[in-house]
Amino acid sequence: MNSKIILLKYGEVVMKGLNRSYFDNLIIKRVRYLLKTVDGEFSLDYAQSTLCIRGDENADMDTAFEKMKTVFGIASVCLGFECEKSMDAVCRTVSEHMDTLIGGAKTFKCVGKRSDKRFPLNSPQICAEVGGIILEAKPYLKVDVNDPEVSVYIEIRDKYACVHGGGEKGACGMPAGSAGHGLLLLSGGIDSPVAGYMMAKRGLRVEAVHFESFPYTSERAKEKVLELAKEVTEYSGKMHVNIISLTKIQETLVKSCDEEYFTLLLRRFMMRLAERVARRNGALALITGESLGQVASQTMQALGVTDSAVSLPVFRPCIGMDKEEIIEIARKIGTFDTSILPYEDCCTVFTPRHPKTRPDLEKVLEQEKRLNIEELEEEAFATLDTVVVCAY
Repeated sequence: MNSKIILLKYGEVVMKGLNRSYFDNLIIKRVRYLLKTVDGEFSLDYAQSTLCIRGDENADMDTAFEKMKTVFGIASVCLGFECEKSMDAVCRTVSEHMDTLIGGAKTFKCVGKRSDKRFPLNSPQICAEVGGIILEAKPYLKVDVNDPEVSVYIEIRDKYACVHGGGEKGACGMPAGSAGHGLLLLSGGIDSPVAGYMMAKRGLRVEAVHFESFPYTSERAKEKVLELAKEVTEYSGKMHVNIISLTKIQETLVKSCDEEYFTLLLRRFMMRLAERVARRNGALALITGESLGQVASQTMQALGVTDSAVSLPVFRPCIGMDKEEIIEIARKIGTFDTSILPYEDCCTVFTPRHPKTRPDLEKVLEQEKRLNIEELEEEAFATLDTVVVCAY
């Protein structure tokens, strides 16, 4: 076996009650799936709100460690070294992996976690003994219990002991798929992939709908959106992307309606078509990347007009965020560079020069009376094509 071990520390899942096993099983299912994409054979051992991953001699533990940071429901991911549950074994393990644990640090502290209270030494005694081993090997080091450059953790668990450097922050949130099924309106911009990620983090199984306007939008624009969906699936898991053409609807709007209402009318069509996809596929909410006041169609009045077109709840996780906050998340999850590729989307086609920012619903409905709404929606829905994407 590989002496390296990965510890996955659970987050808010630990607060669940009688249905706790449901959430645990979803996390384990996701972990098993990701480990199948990594070289080597792995085994799992769950105890005390921690999932332990062991690998055989061929296991790529470093790659597995990186992938575990994308598992929703995990608060922290630790790559450490397993040993027998004795102080001799702990001290020997610390000595063998001293350089990895300390690196180039000048200050350190030890942190003892004694889950097995039958262990003869308490946590301060464990730290004192291990700290002495470290100082003897590296006498230039200084102990700093308040702000050390590195911390060496010694965990005494039920069946084994483990030494690690504290690990890294996990994806947190709730296990993917634990909170139901939502439909994301996915454009080629920065905001909607972030919205999908954020709702997946709260446990939604995310499906997407994308609206294209060929020939006004290109095949490369569609490929860009599919790549964005794929990048989100590194966290959310497999995603169905439903693609619908709005070409006929947009051409009809230009011929029949006042220019200042184009965007609002188009958004209402998009919401109605999205709701139709959602109801057909069992999704219970729509998800958008809108941020209040960011553009003309995202004022409070405009959002009210678009929401009135549907009866499903609309989740807007970015609603109170500014652009820099959204960009920060996009960079973190790896969608930003794809989002800024210069390929148009349907919302940039036939953009009005002076869009309505404070629309009145009655006047919007008057504009819709000029259109055969049902016929246009049926024609658009008939173009629906579904693509399944997955990062692995």
